[in-house]
Amino acid sequence: MTVTAELPQAERRSVHANGIDIHYLEAGEGEPLVLLHGGVVSTNPIWTGVPIAYASHMATLAARFRVIAPDTRGAGKTVHSGGTVTFDLLADDVAALTDAIGLDRPLVAGFSEGGITATVVGIRHPGSVRAIANHAGYDAFDAQAPTIAMMRQTLGGSPDATEADPDAAARFFSQSTEMQGVFELMKADEDSGQGEGHWREYLRLAFPRLTQPPGYTVDDLGAITAPTLIIVGDRDEFCSVEEGVRAYRALAEGELAVVPRTGHIITPALVELMVEFLQRWS
Repeated sequence: MTVTAELPQAERRSVHANGIDIHYLEAGEGEPLVLLHGGVVSTNPIWTGVPIAYASHMATLAARFRVIAPDTRGAGKTVHSGGTVTFDLLADDVAALTDAIGLDRPLVAGFSEGGITATVVGIRHPGSVRAIANHAGYDAFDAQAPTIAMMRQTLGGSPDATEADPDAAARFFSQSTEMQGVFELMKADEDSGQGEGHWREYLRLAFPRLTQPPGYTVDDLGAITAPTLIIVGDRDEFCSVEEGVRAYRALAEGELAVVPRTGHIITPALVELMVEFLQRWS
């Protein structure tokens, strides 16, 4: 089924894995690349043109790889079956997906939340992936990172929040036209994928994993056997360069790329750096 003008062969597919039906977008040919989206977005082409999503870069990536881009459990069209959605569970979803569709040690890349998941895959399933690109998704492994308090404020309304408050999140995103636009797209995306009002449930599902440590620290990155790229913009408000250096130095086979004058976004320059790294391990 065609989903974008730029990708006439892109198809929406689903596979039953790890107890759920995982919906994913597939495009391109060559070495398989499992591409993991960040928080509040999905693989829906509605995100084309928004710099926190891979949608605008799918043509670039599909020209080099066979891209398999799943909707995270509870987001987009992938329905969660109940219980807390942890990063361990998301990593196991990725491993089960790759097994179900017969991928042999694929490349894995992710932005922000997707970068965290990609890294946990490397920790929990050593030897299952060929290389990992973590784009601005390493802050969760640093206990001193400010991200947890930031996400509690964003999704729960205060730095001490213990559960999601969708109305408080709506007020937070209304602080700027750009943020409000992202929020409205998220609502439209989630509600079209899983029914009216699902955006509230999505925030409730995301809150626990985004507002507490994932159960791993920077030291655990040393257990990753796959070559791993840490990539970030020097003005990223969530992932600092200093945290990136610590993550890079903890890796057994790591690389570090810092792009100047860039925040917590996906740009063509960042994508090209990621592609160059992944192609070396294809």
